[in-house]
Amino acid sequence: MTTVQRQRRSTSYDEPMNKRRIAVAPTSRPAMFDAMMQAVIDAGGEPAPVAEASALMWADPAAAADFPGAVANAPDLEWIQLPYAGIENFADQLDPSKIWTCGKGVYADPVAEHIITLTLAGFRHLHTSIPATSWPAQEGRNLLGANVTVIGAGGITESLIRLLEPWNTTITVVRRSETPLEGADRTVPIDDVYSAIADADVVVLAAALTDETRGMVDAEFLRQMNDDAWLVNVARGGLVVTDDLLDALSEGLIAGAALDVTDPEPLPDGHALWHLPNCIITPHVGNTPEMGLPLIADRVRQNVARWIADEELIGLVDVEAGY
Repeated sequence: MTTVQRQRRSTSYDEPMNKRRIAVAPTSRPAMFDAMMQAVIDAGGEPAPVAEASALMWADPAAAADFPGAVANAPDLEWIQLPYAGIENFADQLDPSKIWTCGKGVYADPVAEHIITLTLAGFRHLHTSIPATSWPAQEGRNLLGANVTVIGAGGITESLIRLLEPWNTTITVVRRSETPLEGADRTVPIDDVYSAIADADVVVLAAALTDETRGMVDAEFLRQMNDDAWLVNVARGGLVVTDDLLDALSEGLIAGAALDVTDPEPLPDGHALWHLPNCIITPHVGNTPEMGLPLIADRVRQNVARWIADEELIGLVDVEAGY
């Protein structure tokens, strides 16, 4: 938390604008708007227009372009809650004079579950056997005892480590620092990423999309992976250079890729990735709106209650880092 944020969290609210006055906007996603509004009320907040609110629950992750206008005349706004863990669309809006929170950790469990789904599907060749109309060749490998490298050390990775425990895997986590992540067998800094992927059976992308991580999975990265390894991306499509991945899959540099996110997204009809036999694509269903809505509503409920009680909020954004 920045110095400004710490100062604002300790401010006494004897001001005209009561801390209970919470706005929810925009209304472009009615289901999310309604869920957040009910969460605000359940937590003891008083719904208010943005111009009169101390806090704003932003209810449409795709409406970043509307954000500046919505907050332009909101002099008492101190805290903004964003709905998703990934906030790259709002990177240009991050004002360090305000407190920002996002959906960090909210969707971790369902996304971690999807990582295992995609990994098993690739290892057991389900993508080729499911559509088969004649008995296919027997292919497959175990997740049991596999070397798993995860890039990113947030809530998704923490959940994945817990879920992988029965498989007795060896887990390497790549993060910005060398600070060990609980449950990981090895933690290495991002500068040493090639050593972390060299012996991996599966490389999982679970990092935030920032200027530093955009396009990190390029031709050289893919050449450093084993030719029998799988790449699983549940983070953001922009982490991967799509043309380089296409080449690596076509040339057999890696065994396959399982992508819940793509660049571009949605992946256009006829795109070459659709036609590769060693590429599994799911339409960003690691966390669907139906799965995620009650989870983000619960986060809003918790944070509004904490805001009113002047307690530290969950999912604080590091404004300088951009996530």
